Amino acid sequence: MKYLIPLFALVALLGACGRGAGSESELPESLEDKRALLKEKQTELKELTSQVAQLEKEIAEMDPAGSVKARRLVTTERVQRSDFQHFVEIQGSVKADDYVHASSEIAGRILRLTVAEGENVRAGQLIAELDLEQLKKQMAEVEKSLELATTVYQRQKRLWDQNIGSEIQYLEAKNGKERLEKSMETLQFQLTKSKVYAPASGVVEQVVVQAGELAMPGAPILQILNPRKLKVVAAVPEIYLRAIKQGEKVNVKFPSLNLEQDVRVTLIGSSIDPSNRTFEVEADIQSQNGLLKPNLLAVMLIKDQEQKNVVSIPLEMVQQEVSGKDFVYIKGEGEEGLFAKKVYVKTGQAFKGNIVIEEGLQAGEELIIEGARGLAENELIKIQGDAERIGQNG
Repeated sequence: MKYLIPLFALVALLGACGRGAGSESELPESLEDKRALLKEKQTELKELTSQVAQLEKEIAEMDPAGSVKARRLVTTERVQRSDFQHFVEIQGSVKADDYVHASSEIAGRILRLTVAEGENVRAGQLIAELDLEQLKKQMAEVEKSLELATTVYQRQKRLWDQNIGSEIQYLEAKNGKERLEKSMETLQFQLTKSKVYAPASGVVEQVVVQAGELAMPGAPILQILNPRKLKVVAAVPEIYLRAIKQGEKVNVKFPSLNLEQDVRVTLIGSSIDPSNRTFEVEADIQSQNGLLKPNLLAVMLIKDQEQKNVVSIPLEMVQQEVSGKDFVYIKGEGEEGLFAKKVYVKTGQAFKGNIVIEEGLQAGEELIIEGARGLAENELIKIQGDAERIGQNG
């Protein structure tokens, strides 16, 4: 217990110093006296610090077991250089690449529909029949007019052949007959359009006009979707115009289905939308057994940056001081063994939980992983397990 005597003396000395400056009334008032007292106390503090260090050293020599300091248990991973890729996520949606309307070429009331919503149809299949009774009545009227026009023309022609009558009368009769003949041809052609056929194969997505309702020329009777020909369409900001090229692969995710596909870009818009400064990007996708449907939310991942041979570490390992400086802890070695070495770093791009370290960290150094959040600078550590290599970009 002999080594405890200097401790008592040190405590007494500290107490004496404290009593010497115990109250403000005992402090000198003049500036010169204050400076002199400060210099005296600094000298005393330096001597005390030296004595404390000497006492700690003597205690460690006399009682090695009692002087072992506690060490924080941590894990480390070895840092290495690798290629780092950064992707930007662009929201898009699924669109039908083969989505058509089946419509009539003439007006008419629908007598019957041969298909219903959800049914499969093939190109050229009959889907509706129209009632063209009004067209037939028009044809009957034109036919009667044509009979009269033909009779007038024949009589005018006989007179003209005998040089009787004017030429203009003959030409008017001929023109009237031919005009009615053309009208009859038109009506006969329209009569062949009483049946409506599917323009493409697919699934009946929606019936627009029901049986008994009037179908108008060009207006859709039903909508046909080909579920095997789908695409993802996304509006990409113009700042990524150089980041994507037609024909290259992109990753597309469907969050609601927890699915993703690697697909090729099939179309890049040729113009920029002035309202939102974006251009359109399309990529063909597979139907996934009918799970993918038009207007389904999709996320397109576009690679906008790639860095070769850089240092990247888990993002959660980067800590920040109150001043805003970023730092990490690495394994350091000193006289007392292993300790947590604080290293300030300059960070770069981050993606999927990894971040690029541009300055401050070198390949081969051992980064402290588990236990890093509770460490203090220069705190003694003990490593659990073997060091592993990190830095691979997720």
